[in-house]
Amino acid sequence: MNEAGLRFRRLNRPQVITDELPERRDKRTGTYSGKVFQVTLLSLGGVVFLPLLFIILILESPIHPEVFSLKEPPPMKGCWEPNLRLRDAVRLFEDQILGPESIANIGDVFFSGTADGRIVKLVGRRMLTLARLGRPPCGSSEDESTCGRPLGIRVGPNGTLFVADAYLGLFEVDPTTGEATRLVEGGQEVAGRKLAFINDVAVTTDGKKLYFTCSSSRWQRKDYLKLIMEATADGRVMEFDTETRELAVVMENLRFPNGIQLLPDEESVLVAETTMARIRRVHVAGLNKGGMDTFVDNLPGFPDNIRPSSSGGYWVAMSAVRPNPGFSMLDFLSQRPWIKKLLFKLFSQDVLMKFVPRYSLVAELHDGGVCTRSLHDPSGLVAAHVSEAHEHHGSLYLGSFRSPYLAKLDLEGA
Repeated sequence: MNEAGLRFRRLNRPQVITDELPERRDKRTGTYSGKVFQVTLLSLGGVVFLPLLFIILILESPIHPEVFSLKEPPPMKGCWEPNLRLRDAVRLFEDQILGPESIANIGDVFFSGTADGRIVKLVGRRMLTLARLGRPPCGSSEDESTCGRPLGIRVGPNGTLFVADAYLGLFEVDPTTGEATRLVEGGQEVAGRKLAFINDVAVTTDGKKLYFTCSSSRWQRKDYLKLIMEATADGRVMEFDTETRELAVVMENLRFPNGIQLLPDEESVLVAETTMARIRRVHVAGLNKGGMDTFVDNLPGFPDNIRPSSSGGYWVAMSAVRPNPGFSMLDFLSQRPWIKKLLFKLFSQDVLMKFVPRYSLVAELHDGGVCTRSLHDPSGLVAAHVSEAHEHHGSLYLGSFRSPYLAKLDLEGA
C-alpha cells in the first residue's frame, strides 16, 4: 500500500458522532447568552451605581463632622452591670402623651412638655393642656420652629414653672392659668452666635438666676442627630438674670451640652456633654467663676437630663449606650468623619435612628461621679428613649424625648 492511498483512506474515515457536537453548539449559545447577561448587568450597574457615584462624589453632605476621640468605654460590670430593673416600670398616659422630655411637680400634680408643643398638667389620671407657647400647625418636625417644642421644665421658688422651649426661648408659666411670659427669645444672636437649640434650664432657690443650655448655634432640635454626628463644639451654658434681664455666656465650646443641674452651693452647675459621654462641672459663681472641670468622664452611655436624687446624688438618663463588651457605632464613627458624611448623603435622620439600639439606662451618681446604682432596660421594651429620671415620693418618673408615654418605677424594688 502506497503512502498516497493511506492518506486517502484517512480522509474518508467515517466520523464518530458523540456528545461533543451538541456541547459545542451549547457553548456558542452560551456565549451569546453571556454577552446579553453582561450587557444587562452593566446597564443595571449604570442605573444603580452611577447615581450612587454621583451622590458620593458630587452631592454635598449636610454635615461637616469634626474628628474627636472617646476613651474605650468602661466595662459593663460592678455598678454598671446590666439588669432588667427598668422593666418593672409601668407606663402612664400611654398613647395620650408624646415625647414628655422633662417632668416637674408641684405636690402630686405633674407637668411636662410634649412633642406637639403643649405644656400639659397631669392630675391623677387626667391630662389637661395648660399652655401652648407657639402656634399651630403642630405635630411634625417641620412644624416645631413655629409650634414650639418644650423641653426642660422646672418649678421656681414662687411656684411658677420655668420652661425651656428649643425654638421659642425661655418662659415663665403660671401653673394655674397657663399664662406664659417669655424671658429669653429663642433664635436671637448672643455674643455672635444664635440660640438655635435651647435645651434644659435650672433655677436658683431665690429665683434670681436661670441657667440654661444652648446645645448648638448651628443646628435646631429637629436635627439633633446631625448635631451629634457633626460633633461641633458650638454649645454654650447661658445665664439669665431675672431682675436685670441681662443675658450672658457662662461657658462655650461644648459638644452638645444637654441637661443642667445646680449643685447645692449654687456656685456650680453640672452639664451633660452628650457627644463626649461625660458630665462637666461649670463654675457660675464664687472664686472659680468662669472655670470648668469634669464631674465624671467616660460614661457607658450618652447622658441627657440630670436631676437630684433623694440620697444627695443625681439621676442621669441615657437613651443610648456604649456597650463594653460590644460595639458602639458612635464611638466607631468618631474617628471616621467620611463615613458620617456618606451616611447623611444616603439616609435621612429618621432612617438612621432605626439603627440606634433601644437601650435605656438610668444611673444614680454621687460626689466624684461615683456610680451607686444603675437601672437598665436593654432593649427599651418597657421604657424606651429615656431623657430624664425625676424622683418623687419613692418613685422614679421617666421622661422620653419620643415615646408616647411616661413611665413610673417604684424605687423600693429597684
